[in-house]
Amino acid sequence: MPGDASLEPTRSTVTLRGPNPHCPVTLPDPPTAAGARALVAAAGTALLDERRLLHPDELAALATVPDESVVALASLAHQVRLEWCGPEVEVEGILSAKTGGCPEDCHFCSQSSRFDTPVKATPFLDTDEVLRAAAETAALGATEFCIVLAIRGPDERTMGRLLELVPEVRAATGLNVAVSAGILSDDQARRLAQGGVHRYNHNVETAQSFFPSVVTTHTWDERVETCRLVLDHGMELCCGALVGMGETDAQRVELLIQLQELGPTEVPVNFLNPRPGTPLGDRPVVGAWEAIRWIALFRLALPSVILRYAGGREVTLRDLQAMGMTSGINALIVGNYLTTLGRSPQEDLRMLEDLRMPVGALTAAF
Repeated sequence: MPGDASLEPTRSTVTLRGPNPHCPVTLPDPPTAAGARALVAAAGTALLDERRLLHPDELAALATVPDESVVALASLAHQVRLEWCGPEVEVEGILSAKTGGCPEDCHFCSQSSRFDTPVKATPFLDTDEVLRAAAETAALGATEFCIVLAIRGPDERTMGRLLELVPEVRAATGLNVAVSAGILSDDQARRLAQGGVHRYNHNVETAQSFFPSVVTTHTWDERVETCRLVLDHGMELCCGALVGMGETDAQRVELLIQLQELGPTEVPVNFLNPRPGTPLGDRPVVGAWEAIRWIALFRLALPSVILRYAGGREVTLRDLQAMGMTSGINALIVGNYLTTLGRSPQEDLRMLEDLRMPVGALTAAF
């Protein structure tokens, strides 16, 4: 991991834009125990029998069920995952091919040049380094490899490197190759699709109404526009969330509704792992039971997507990571993340073996 995480840099501050947009979701009062059972049962009927997406009011009601109902919520989410997506789990490795020095001010990110963090800018890795990392990923039985760059968007030199690397990685390893390189123009999206990029990652991170609280150098609409270009040019869209930045439960439901409308193939679920020096560096981590609740709700809202365990699961879920796999998750990143350490790939593969979950390549189920 770049830098020394033991350092204690001074946390930077950012001046926000005007007031946030209004959150369109209002949560109802929490139900009784009997009411919670009825809500979960009705969601099961909608998703398993009627085979339809849940409506916004149904999602809002499910978000209010008491903690005692989380096991039932998770059990339903697992059934939905098996019914809509099958038993396979997709394993992916990611590589920070260009770390740090990003000009954007995403308040959770230690790679921003605007914050005094231990992560410093490094140049684009050599081709041999990328191919070596991809080979290590393939050796684990993974099917997907994502090249990640800490940039606002690619310039022409970066586009050239990506268009050289993607077919090389594919030819050398047989892996599907994904890319995460920030905001794209229409022409860049077209060229990446023609160059063999299988899936493009561009996270919206949070609800539209909360986004200005955590990013001010670009807008939620700019992110969504790139997501739409990815889809327009035939790449699979990977569009994830980061839970635990201070958003309300209503805003989490708002995000689920917005992801339904966007229609990604994959949704990585990240939980905030507060980074020293960032504006969110002092926030508490999400509790394990709360994380299980929201993993289940992501699956119930998005029954057909590849729902991937991503950053922060180790510090948030701790010993409940296996339970997360039976609460709707059907994909995971193995090994390290961009600037934080994950647990060993062998632990994750052993977990999948214990759960009798086969590893395989996935695409969205419709």
